[in-house]
Amino acid sequence: MKQLIFITLLSAILVIPYQGFTQDLTDVNEIVKKANHSAYYQGKDGKARVKMTIKDAQGRERTRELTILRKDMDDKDEEQQFYVYFHQPADVRDTVFMVHKHVSKDDDRWLYLPALDVVKRIAASDERTSFVGSHFFYEDVSGRGIEEDNHELLETTQNFYVIKNIPKDPKTVEFDSYKVYIHKGTFIPVKAEFEKGGKVYRTAEALEVKEIQGFPTVVKSKMTDTNIGGETLLEYSDVQYDINIPDDIFTERYLRKAPRELLK
Repeated sequence: MKQLIFITLLSAILVIPYQGFTQDLTDVNEIVKKANHSAYYQGKDGKARVKMTIKDAQGRERTRELTILRKDMDDKDEEQQFYVYFHQPADVRDTVFMVHKHVSKDDDRWLYLPALDVVKRIAASDERTSFVGSHFFYEDVSGRGIEEDNHELLETTQNFYVIKNIPKDPKTVEFDSYKVYIHKGTFIPVKAEFEKGGKVYRTAEALEVKEIQGFPTVVKSKMTDTNIGGETLLEYSDVQYDINIPDDIFTERYLRKAPRELLK
């Protein structure tokens, strides 16, 4: 039975008393590393079925269904690979997005477009553009490298560490800074606010977190963007960890030939 870690709505999460460690952490880099691990590196590998609901500024909705496969290539929370396969709707079926995530250099990203039978490399300059028409960016899927920002611990509340992150290379991003609220008990980042010119224009929220195989896991999240209007909701199901995904799944061979046995 999956156990609800804390109340699902973020507004309720913010007021739940924290009853975790008796001593707060003060090293901002340690906090950021723990949060990065909780968000992207739990288990040696994992998979999830995802329903994506995109709502535009006029309230019109589109849905997409996809499966995300992920595997860590070392035990240092560094090298990692992602494989994202689209099941529905028909116009994106068999589309594949693949990432080889690195720390010491730019990530490698590919997008396979079945209608054209074309594999497209996604340049580093395109990482912060819309992921298949949603309010999430390509970079949001696999995560932003923690070494790309300078981090400042703004506040330690009863339940959260509040951290401000400023890009080391401002020319590569569209924001001035972003603030993250990290839950003390789970180190799950439950909210991120991106600012430009002193205004928050983009907000990511974890709306529901459950414990799955002993790992606190975000199973519902939302991204809103006031610049373009609307929001995108992600709902995760059939989440599994440590399923021994073969390394060769994350190669160009499987962009055109999807691993059906792992996508059921």
